[in-house]
Amino acid sequence: MTADRTALAGARLVLPGGTVDGGRITIEGERITALGGPNEPGDLDLTGYTVVPGFVDLHVHGGGGASYASGIAEEALKAARTHLEHGTTTTIASTVTGEIDEVARQAAVLSELVEDGTLAGIHFEGPFISPGRCGAHRPDLLRDPDPALVRKLVDAARGHAKMVTLAPELPGGLDSVRMLADLGVIAAVGHTDSDYAKTLEAIEAGATVATHLFNAMPGIAHRAPGPIVALLEDERVTVELINDGIHLHPSVLDLAYGTAGASRVALITDAMGAAGMGDGLYPLGPLQVEVKAGVARLVEGGAIAGSTLTLDVAFKRSVTVNGLTPDQAVESLCAVPARLLGLADSVGSLETGKNADLVVLDSDSYDLVAVVRRGRWITGRDRFAAVKPA
Repeated sequence: MTADRTALAGARLVLPGGTVDGGRITIEGERITALGGPNEPGDLDLTGYTVVPGFVDLHVHGGGGASYASGIAEEALKAARTHLEHGTTTTIASTVTGEIDEVARQAAVLSELVEDGTLAGIHFEGPFISPGRCGAHRPDLLRDPDPALVRKLVDAARGHAKMVTLAPELPGGLDSVRMLADLGVIAAVGHTDSDYAKTLEAIEAGATVATHLFNAMPGIAHRAPGPIVALLEDERVTVELINDGIHLHPSVLDLAYGTAGASRVALITDAMGAAGMGDGLYPLGPLQVEVKAGVARLVEGGAIAGSTLTLDVAFKRSVTVNGLTPDQAVESLCAVPARLLGLADSVGSLETGKNADLVVLDSDSYDLVAVVRRGRWITGRDRFAAVKPA
C-alpha cells in the first residue's frame, strides 16, 4: 500500500458481470485500476463485507438540516455531504417551486458547485406542475410550462440542467418537452393530472423519466389507466421510485419492478432537509415541513413533503424487504441513473478506469460500513485491518 494506491481484498464485489466472492479491487488516486479474482492478496482485509458502486441520486432536495432550494452554497454543501456519508457519491440538486427569478438565482449558485465537482447537475421540480397534484409545492407560485420560462431556468443553470419535471397536459407542456429533448435535458413527467393518451404524447415528444412514479399523479383505474400505465409500459421511460416504506407499499414497488425491470427503475430519495436528522421543523423552499417518526408532512395541509430517506436505506430495503438481488439493487441505485445522466463512463459500476466511488456494506445485514469517493475515504476507513504479510 502506498499513499495513492490501495488494494482492498476479500470482499464480495458486485460487478456488472455478476458477483465475485473474495475479490480484490485496486485504487490508485481517484480511479479503479484493477479488479482481481478470488483470494488474491491486498492491503486491507474486507472479508465479510460487500462492495458496491457509489450510489447515484437523480432526485434529492436536501439533507443534514439543509436545503438546495435555499440558494446558499454552504447549505448545499452540507446537504451533499450528508448524503455522501450515506453512500451517495454522485448527486443531483433538486429545486422546488418558487418565483422564477428566485429559482434562477438558486440555479446560478448550484451551478458553481457542479463546476467544482460537488454536484453532478440540477433538477428543476416545479413550478411547471399541476395545481391539482402539487404536493409540497406552493399552489400560488405554479406556472404553466411556457417554453420561454422553462428555457429561462435551463439557461440559468449554465449548461448544468439535467432534468425538468413538468405536467405535460398544461398549456405549453408538450412544446416544452420537445424543447428540453432538443437541448439534451431530461423531460420528466410528474406532479401531473395527465391521462393515458396525453402521457403517450409526452413520451413521443421526448419525455423519458417518470418523477416518483405513483406519487402526485392519478392512480390506475380499469377504464382510465392514466399516466402510470403509459409510463410503465414504454421501454423508453425510466421510472423513479421512492423505497422508504412510506411513499409506496412494498407490493406496489414489486409491481413496478415486475413490469419495467431493474434496468428501467431509478431508486431515488426525494429527500428534504430532514434526511440524516431527527424529527422537527424544516424548510422546503418557501414552505414549512414537520417531521414526525421520520415522516415529512407540510405544516399546513399535511401533504407528504418529500422523504427523510438516504440511499443506503433504500438499498437495504430493496434487498431485505423486496427481495431484489444485490445486482438488481445496484442496477437501480447506480447504473440506471448514471446512464440517464450521461455519466456511465465514470460512475455507476465497479470497472477498471472508472471513479473509485465505493460503498462498503455488511454482507449479512446490508448496513452501510464505509464510503469512498474518488479514492478518498469519507467514512469507515478505521474498520478494516491491514493484511499481514505472509
